[in-house]
Amino acid sequence: MLAMKPSFRQSDVGLRLLLALVLFVSAAAATFLPAAPPGSVEARLDALEAKAAAASPINAGDNAWLLVSSALVLMMTAPGLMLFYGGLVRRKNVLGTMMHSLVLMGVISVVWVVYGYSMAFGEGNAFFGNPLQHFLLRGVGNAPNPDYAATVPAESFMLFQMMFAIITPALISGAIAERMKFSAYLLFMLLWVTVVYFPLAHMVWGKGGLFNWALGGKIPVLDFAGGMVVHISSGVSALVCALVMGKRLGYPREPMPPHNVVLSLIGAGLLWVGWFGFNAGSALCAGELATSAFAATHFSAAAAALSWAFCEWSQKGKPSVLGAASGMVAGLATITPASGFVSIPSALLIGLAAGAVCYSGVTHLKARFGYDDSLDVFGVHGLGSSLGMLMLGFLATAQVNPPIANCKIGGQILSLAGGMPQFFNQLKGVLFTTAFAGGATFLLLKIVAGVVGLRVSEEDETIGIDLSQHGESAYND
Repeated sequence: MLAMKPSFRQSDVGLRLLLALVLFVSAAAATFLPAAPPGSVEARLDALEAKAAAASPINAGDNAWLLVSSALVLMMTAPGLMLFYGGLVRRKNVLGTMMHSLVLMGVISVVWVVYGYSMAFGEGNAFFGNPLQHFLLRGVGNAPNPDYAATVPAESFMLFQMMFAIITPALISGAIAERMKFSAYLLFMLLWVTVVYFPLAHMVWGKGGLFNWALGGKIPVLDFAGGMVVHISSGVSALVCALVMGKRLGYPREPMPPHNVVLSLIGAGLLWVGWFGFNAGSALCAGELATSAFAATHFSAAAAALSWAFCEWSQKGKPSVLGAASGMVAGLATITPASGFVSIPSALLIGLAAGAVCYSGVTHLKARFGYDDSLDVFGVHGLGSSLGMLMLGFLATAQVNPPIANCKIGGQILSLAGGMPQFFNQLKGVLFTTAFAGGATFLLLKIVAGVVGLRVSEEDETIGIDLSQHGESAYND
């Protein structure tokens, strides 16, 4: 036992040295590492989240939804509208009709970068923005513009709005299908978006615009996703184009049925899907308003398709597939201005009215006045969205869109919920857009006619615009 005592003392000394070393390292670490923040784990997490929020106002979910919506709206033009319109014309004109949509994806995109976005959303007066403020998209980057969309980059907002600028003039092409020179089409559309679309977009959605209910407008008009800006402007302009250019050779004596209804049905389906980005994306966030607009869009389209089909069934004895598809598009165009302001029952009512009114416009009104709106742009988009704008005047509710309950207009706090006062505001917007778009379109057509001429020759029209304007044919069998 006595022989083991030295070994025990050595071990005890070693343990003491090891303990001293650990204490030294701990003290050194405490010197160089920051002290842990006081408070609970929850408090520390809240502090970190607050710091992250202060660092960037961008909401990843909102931005993702807006980018997806931008892609959906572009899909409405290509391939949606291309197929829908392409199937409705005769086979000798299908490529030229598709080209009308395709080429605008290039032309309008370039114009949008140069001055279009600035005219629509730059600071200016009540009618248009300064075309030089965002020239070549100067100042449009990753930082949000809080006036328009506070949780997404300004560049994302710019891209989303560009898709609207692309499809709006493409809608007009349905009225002049099968007879307009391609050179005249390009010149007219370039002038039209500059004189009509960009100013209207500013008046309705731009800061300080004449009709912008949320950002200092003098006449508070509700237009959630483009009733005035997109559908009434294009529909009325389409009617003026049809009247100025005249009828197609042989119309209405010769039958001119769609050459491929299947193509049109595929296009109609793509339009329905893409319209969710069009309307729900206009909420500019992935929140409750987007959900409400999504639902209103769907149920209006469904109701309008049934309404049109039953009208046709009762008057012609059979409901056509193309009729149901046309009713669906009518329901989508009609709900567009109202989608972010009305309940689902109201959306169903709007859709039912849209199917009946647009069916009557395409069949009875068109026959009564004898104009050749080749693909019924005015009957579906012009009439439909005018109806939607006016019904919105009675059906808008703050339960769906709370900010309309208390709006500061001209120094007064007003409610824009449904009622006669708001109906008259909506009526003013519809009448102004009709007069402005119609008058400007007439003048622009006269200018284009004097520069390059509007119509192809009778020989070229007989051959078809595919061969006469583009030197190719869709079908080579």
